Amino acid sequence: MDFRYFSMPMDDEFEKLLIRMNPPRVTVDNSSSKTTTLIKVDSANRRGILLKVVQILIDMNIIIRRAYISSDGEWFMDVFHCTDQNGNKLLEDDLADKIQQSLGPAAFGFQPLRKSIGVESVAEHTTIELTGKDRPGLLSEIFAVLADLKCNVLAAEVWTHNSRMASVLYITDEATKLPIENTEHVAKIKQLLLYVLRGDIDKDIDKNKSGFDANTAVVSVGSTHKERRLHQMMYANRDYDTYDDDYCNESSNNKNKNKNKPVVSVDYCADKVYTVVNLRCQDRPKLLFDTVCTLTDMQYVVYHGTVIAEGPEAYQEYYIRHMDGYPISSEAERQRVIHCLEAAIRRRTFEGIQLEFCGEDRVGLLSDVTRIFRENGLSVIRAEVTTRDSKAMNVFYVADAYGAPVKPETIEAVRKEIGFTILHVKNNNNTNNHNNNNDVLSSSKDTTTPQESGRFSLSNLFRMRSDKFFSNSFIGSFS
Repeated sequence: MDFRYFSMPMDDEFEKLLIRMNPPRVTVDNSSSKTTTLIKVDSANRRGILLKVVQILIDMNIIIRRAYISSDGEWFMDVFHCTDQNGNKLLEDDLADKIQQSLGPAAFGFQPLRKSIGVESVAEHTTIELTGKDRPGLLSEIFAVLADLKCNVLAAEVWTHNSRMASVLYITDEATKLPIENTEHVAKIKQLLLYVLRGDIDKDIDKNKSGFDANTAVVSVGSTHKERRLHQMMYANRDYDTYDDDYCNESSNNKNKNKNKPVVSVDYCADKVYTVVNLRCQDRPKLLFDTVCTLTDMQYVVYHGTVIAEGPEAYQEYYIRHMDGYPISSEAERQRVIHCLEAAIRRRTFEGIQLEFCGEDRVGLLSDVTRIFRENGLSVIRAEVTTRDSKAMNVFYVADAYGAPVKPETIEAVRKEIGFTILHVKNNNNTNNHNNNNDVLSSSKDTTTPQESGRFSLSNLFRMRSDKFFSNSFIGSFS
C-alpha cells in the first residue's frame, strides 16, 4: 500500500502554486437541515488545513454540532453542522466569504514550537509567554511584578493543569501606552518573572515521576494562535505526564470525578492500516479544536473523522497516521496519545466557580484583584483577560486553594471587597451541582447517542449515512 501523504513537506513555491490553482472553496447551506447550518469546505489537501478550518470556526464563535472529515489523498472535503452560541442557524450573508478569505494561502503560516527565551514587541503590544510549575498565588505574584515594573496588561490568558501553568500576556508601557522596546527594561521583566516562576528553585528540585523538572520556567516568543500556543506550551511542559490522584483514587469523594473522566481509546485498524482514535467525554466549547490541535502538534494526520456533539456528551472518532504515512506502532506511543488527548480535554475542563469582572481598567488592577483572591484562599485555575475601550472584561475560574468546594461566604467576602457591582458570579457549578445538572441532561429526551444503536464508529456511521450524505453534500455542492 502506498502510504504517501500529500501534505508532506515540499517546495514552498510549489505549495503556493497549488493553492493558487486550487483555492479553498466554502459553501454555506441553510436549507438541508432544519436545525443547523451546513458549512462545507473543499480544498487541495495540505498539512494543518483541518486545524485551520476548525480554528476559524471557533474564533467566529460558531458551535460545531457534527462534523464529517475526509482527507484521504490529495483532496480535503469536510462538512460541519453548525449553530450560533444560542443554538440557532447562522444567517450572516457573507459568512462563506469570511471563511474562505481566512483560508487563503497566507492563513497557513503555522510556525513550529519555539524554545527561545525572549519577549516580542509587535505593533500594538509586547507579548510575554510564561510556563512553569503552578502554585497557589502564582498569578497574583506575576501581576504584582508587572505592576511594579509599570507594565499595563491589555490582555492575557492563563491555563493550569497537573501542577503546570502556561500563560500568554500582552502588555504595554504604562507611560507611553506603547510596546516595551527598551532592552534593559525587557531584560529586567524577564529576570524578575523567572524568579517568580522558579519559586524555591534553589531548594530540592521537585520532580514528577518522569524526572522532568516541574519548576523550570521559560519566557518565550510566539506569534501563533493564542490558544494553540497554550496547548503547545503545556505539552512542552509535559502536563500529560502525571495525572491527578483524584482520577486514580476510587474513594467516595472521587466517584463523581471518575464518572466524568474522558474515555479515550487508540486502536489499530488492520483493514485500512490506520490508527483509530475514539473519544467520549462531556461536551464543552472548543473541545473539537483542542483534540485536533493536539493531534496536529503531535505530528499526526487525520484522514477521516466523525464528530457528534448534540447532547451533554461529545463523541469523536479519527482515523490517523503519522506524517510519514504509517500508523502508531508501539504500546508506549499508543499510551502517550491517550494521555495527551486526556490532558488536552482536561486543560479547559473546570468544576468550580466562574467570576466575571467588569470595570475601569488601570495599571495594577489585576495585581489587586488576584491579591484579594489569594488572601481569601482562592486559587485561579484559568483566567481570560481582555480590555475594551478602557474597560476591563475579565473572567476568572477559581477554586479553593486546597481542592475543597468554595464556600459561598468566601465568594461574598471577595465580592464585598472588590465591589458587588463589579464582580459577578457567572455560574456556581461545584462538583455536586455539576453532576446533578449532567444527570438531568442525561435523562432528557434529546440526548440520543450513537451508542443506543451500537458502538460509536465511523465505519458504522458511514454505512448508514455516507451514500445519502456525501452524494447530497459533497457531489452536489462541489460538482
